Amino acid sequence: MNKQSIKIIAATLFALLAFAGNSVLCRLALDENAIDASSFTTIRLLSGIIILFIAVKATSKAKEHSAKGNWLAASLLFVYAVAFSFGYISLDTGTGALILFGAVQITMIVVSVVSGNRLHYSEWLGLFIAFFGFVYLMIPSVTTPSLIGFILMTVSGIAWGFYTLVGRASTQPLSDTAYNFLRTSPFVVALVIFTLKDSSVTTEGVVLAILSGAVTSGVGYFVWYIALGGLSVTQAAVVQLFVPVIAAIGGVIFANELITLRLVESSALVLGGILTVILGKKALSVVGAKKNIEGK
Repeated sequence: MNKQSIKIIAATLFALLAFAGNSVLCRLALDENAIDASSFTTIRLLSGIIILFIAVKATSKAKEHSAKGNWLAASLLFVYAVAFSFGYISLDTGTGALILFGAVQITMIVVSVVSGNRLHYSEWLGLFIAFFGFVYLMIPSVTTPSLIGFILMTVSGIAWGFYTLVGRASTQPLSDTAYNFLRTSPFVVALVIFTLKDSSVTTEGVVLAILSGAVTSGVGYFVWYIALGGLSVTQAAVVQLFVPVIAAIGGVIFANELITLRLVESSALVLGGILTVILGKKALSVVGAKKNIEGK
């Protein structure tokens, strides 16, 4: 395994942990009414801007940051963040996560197939196994969602899926991510203007929003852009299904939840599916090559 492969694997794992951490922070903030959805989104994005530009300035001497992100990515980032926060107002955790990550995966795979990238049968198999494991984990907590909550979380998932696809073309992840966050500023101002009268903020809520924006969003999305440089569209879609599993484990660690047989079983299914998608096609190619050599 070369250094580039190790870098991609490490970046992917860190990003997935950040996504799961972001989910936990958001749940804590909104479920306990520590802050309203609009204020959480606003502080989250502004915190991301601050921490990312500190990082850009700290590394500017070593490398000129010519990449400036783009308005499409920024718009998708804002739509994802605001729809995610407001969607969770009317959805329970399991239902919201199922809708969000289901929408992300379907969006990315549909775009990949429409673009002419045919999936190998091993990728379809891994996709099915991972998605089945994901649904199996969420089924006990799934309830019939409200229509508005379902729409908002679906929109959030679609936006994140396209944001991920746009990010695959980034050659300077840190600069692109920083400027994408910065470009959300006009949308954030508009959000504040329209929701200021309904704002409700506590110290705990602000701290959770800052952690979400600065660490699990800002740093996490920057690292995710790095990971995307070495992942196919299908791989990038499927590995994100592991986020709810990590979040569930986080619940065991931070919320004193019990480790259940269902959690262990679903984790094994999701991991097995992910490995099938990532390694299945290559493994079959190696086997096929060996058979051809032996046949000769």
